[in-house]
Amino acid sequence: MKKEVWKIALRESLPILLSYVFIAIAFGITMSDAGYPWYLSLLSSVAVYTGAFQFVLASLMTVAVTALLMNSRQTFYALSFVDEFRSMGKKAPLMVHTLTDETYAVDCSLPRDLPERKNVLFLVAVLSYAYWILGTLLGAALGQILPWNLEGIDFCMTALFVVILMQQWEKTTDHFPALLGGGMALVCLIVLGPDRFMLPALLITSAILFVTRTGEVRAK
Repeated sequence: MKKEVWKIALRESLPILLSYVFIAIAFGITMSDAGYPWYLSLLSSVAVYTGAFQFVLASLMTVAVTALLMNSRQTFYALSFVDEFRSMGKKAPLMVHTLTDETYAVDCSLPRDLPERKNVLFLVAVLSYAYWILGTLLGAALGQILPWNLEGIDFCMTALFVVILMQQWEKTTDHFPALLGGGMALVCLIVLGPDRFMLPALLITSAILFVTRTGEVRAK
């Protein structure tokens, strides 16, 4: 690929690098503290590659329903890029596998008319994947060597999500989806509790957005 494509991908993925490495280190340390060897930490990052559930995995809460509720949001992310990923041919499976909160945020921020946009999307995905795996290995190694007080370390994932929300809020003047999603999440949290609120909130939010956006398009 052209050097310019690499430069764009590196520049756009820099925030992911700064967050992923430290979060993945925290995950590697958590896995090490739980008694898992480094290669299982690496395998988890290569195969699962979703930080929020990996922290749950390290705590032995490996319940299928929990995994579904925590990661169902990525199914909704993929809907925004179905056609684009499909047109990328053999790269499509990797693009789907590596679509996370952070890469989704970066992908959405890239201009549609960006030269070699698909190559940039691919490199952002690959680089982000590499950042996470590298951080996991560093964390697993440090966890074996140094003593750590891990209380509260998993809050870094929550902090990262808040930063992503703030970035997206600043980039758009249409805050209705964010307010709707936050409101539905709060209502479902109160009604259904912390273990069951995420998927219903996503479904309700998506349905409302589909109806309202479809109506706006027809009106135009």
